[in-house]
Amino acid sequence: MEVKFMEAKKLFSAKNIAYTAVLLALVVVLQAFGGTIAIGVVQLNFTLIPIVLGAILFGPVMGAVLGCACGVVVLVQVIMGLSPFYTVIWTYSPAVTVLTCIVKTTAAGLIAGFVYRLIAKRNQYVAVFVAAGLVPVINTGLFILGCLCMGNAITVFQGDLEMSGMNIFVFIIVVLVTWNFFIEFAVNLLVAPAIHRIVVVAERVIGGRTHKKQAQPATQSTEQDQ
Repeated sequence: MEVKFMEAKKLFSAKNIAYTAVLLALVVVLQAFGGTIAIGVVQLNFTLIPIVLGAILFGPVMGAVLGCACGVVVLVQVIMGLSPFYTVIWTYSPAVTVLTCIVKTTAAGLIAGFVYRLIAKRNQYVAVFVAAGLVPVINTGLFILGCLCMGNAITVFQGDLEMSGMNIFVFIIVVLVTWNFFIEFAVNLLVAPAIHRIVVVAERVIGGRTHKKQAQPATQSTEQDQ
């Protein structure tokens, strides 16, 4: 019980809460106001980066919290009907839509955090890359699964695009997922480890300064005693 209490105390320390607030703000801002940069026909998506960082730095619980926040923002966008696809799935499959929006990024952050902790015991650098790659893989995989459970909605959307003769699974992969998944996957592998490295270096610098400040009063006290 004492170990669990100490872990909970560490999770909700002032430093962790501050970092979480920053990452949570990044999740909301990137998802709500556009975390995608268009370079020609290529879409560079950075919205999953904060989830990756949360899972790496603070573990599976924080990854799940950030993923859930991202899912809530996506769900609000779906309800608002910001795209024709959102309007169709919300109209014909609201329950599955809610589950898909919330679960896919929540599970991605949660699983990435667990996997990182498991692999980091042997090799931290490999763990970072695996966790960064897992988030878009799980997110996209659960999105595909959710779409398959929205049979009527996807059929209606296919009809609107005059592609009703295409196999539903092929339609989801070719039209809804496309090659943006691979770009998202590559972005996470390239950016997340780099940002994580910067954070680790910054923590070492801050930790070193804190240690010096704590050591100074102790030195002064020893000199006074002498």
